[in-house]
Amino acid sequence: MTTEGFAKTSRLLNAKDYKQVFDNARLKVSTPELLFLAHPNQSDHARLGLVIAKKHVKLAVGRNRIKRVVRDSFRHHQSELAGLDIVVLARKGLATLDKQQLHHSCRQMWQQLQKRVEKQQRQAAQQRREANSCDQS
Repeated sequence: MTTEGFAKTSRLLNAKDYKQVFDNARLKVSTPELLFLAHPNQSDHARLGLVIAKKHVKLAVGRNRIKRVVRDSFRHHQSELAGLDIVVLARKGLATLDKQQLHHSCRQMWQQLQKRVEKQQRQAAQQRREANSCDQS
């Protein structure tokens, strides 16, 4: 486990930050139990917000366990996700996953999110090259 904490700079802190992600989510990754929404931010580090509703995870113990596991997983992958604001939403059935299953699921979703970011960056670079070649013609 890393010695780093979950610093304020790594968190979505207010409703405005969450609204920005919900309204403008360009990247979405999901499983039947989790949904990750992401939106590029203006900083050089990733920020995380969690929405673990009582509706899907009844007991506070379960909600807190899920938050701990997701935050820990995020800390291990945040360097790969620099420049993103990410909101993790719970879905029905999340409470049935044990700690290892949840860690595994999060790891896969971080990787999928990273691949989608890279794909989006490649597409943007390609569009810039095409625009530049058209301007030069």
